[in-house]
Amino acid sequence: MASLKTIAQNKKARHDYFIDETYEAGIELFGTEVKSIRQGRVNLKDSWCSIVEGEIFVNGMHISPYEQGNIFNRDPMRVRRLLMHKKEINRLYGVVKQTGYSLIPISLYFKDSRVKLQVGLCRGKKLYDKREDMAKRTAKRDIERALKEHGRK
Repeated sequence: MASLKTIAQNKKARHDYFIDETYEAGIELFGTEVKSIRQGRVNLKDSWCSIVEGEIFVNGMHISPYEQGNIFNRDPMRVRRLLMHKKEINRLYGVVKQTGYSLIPISLYFKDSRVKLQVGLCRGKKLYDKREDMAKRTAKRDIERALKEHGRK
């Protein structure tokens, strides 16, 4: 059983998109980037994935420079290659091109000693979908609060 330790999550992705499928991908990193990730200094907020010439890349992911990294630090916003099977990449490429889906990083985590990125195949939400989700969350919270109050009496 592999141990998982979540480093960062993209909460904005769950707010802005319907996540239909998720995939696990390795990520190509340098040593100072891994050390910075171990300190939790990573941001997935405005990141997205693109497929170029049969390879998948993550764009917009910010990994802060490692303090002791000096000359070995890389650009925090550089485009990083993801590691997936060619069949998966080709399938995702077809789905993204035909149906208007987006590939959005959902979470970054350690699986044993390796850094993995969970990529979601997502459809964009409209404003009324977001309002509907907020209304459901509020209703659920109110019901739980009422049940808790009823249990105290």
